[in-house]
Amino acid sequence: MALDMADPSSSQLRRQRIPRDANESDMDKMVRSSSGKRVQRESGKPPRTASKDVRRHQLIEATIDSLAKRGYAETTMADVADGAGLSRGIVNFHFESKEKLLVATLQYMSDEYAAHWRASFDEAGDVPADRLRALVTADFDRSICTRRKLAAWCAFWGEAKSRPTYQALCGSRDEIYQQLVADLCRELKQEAGYAYDSEAIALALSSVLEGLWLRLMLGTEGVSRQTALHSALEFLAVTFPRHFERPQRASDS
Repeated sequence: MALDMADPSSSQLRRQRIPRDANESDMDKMVRSSSGKRVQRESGKPPRTASKDVRRHQLIEATIDSLAKRGYAETTMADVADGAGLSRGIVNFHFESKEKLLVATLQYMSDEYAAHWRASFDEAGDVPADRLRALVTADFDRSICTRRKLAAWCAFWGEAKSRPTYQALCGSRDEIYQQLVADLCRELKQEAGYAYDSEAIALALSSVLEGLWLRLMLGTEGVSRQTALHSALEFLAVTFPRHFERPQRASDS
């Protein structure tokens, strides 16, 4: 992938649209109704009589592996079948074409990511600073932030600009996530009297997170999950000094 970090299509592929619920606060309304369920990776090979959902999940995981290893253009249905240990006929039965398989994979990754940050947001409580920190920290969790998944994301980002289907699938999700971050920035500004533009700071924060993901995927020397998270938390401390303390650098694990 040759990412243009200014291109909104790159961030659009990660987020989740969230409708409203009349019984909760505006911010909770956006988060609670988000669709998408985290699907845990299966251990071992499914039995030959595995259900349709298990087979589809197995093929999607093999697609992520192939995207990470070969890239978008070089991934084929045969590669996915071989990676999943299944026949090519099984791949065709479940997805019919490479494009349908890739769309299903992107949908799966997007749902998994959205479910993850939504859960982190829910668990953070009602304090805006805690919620914002939870969203930032969620991006570097081991279940989401792996070289394999980041490489697959980047493969999709590289295709997003020329493939309206991908933008239509996830475009609105980024808009809602971005608005959520902007609302949190606005609340912190009101609490502490900061003199920044909330929308601009929210965009800057998202760009920092995406840039750190890119460096992790590229294997930039000195950049690990821990150092990336440290940098993101430094950004919070510098931007919102009355809400966040400077983080202590943890040793890499």
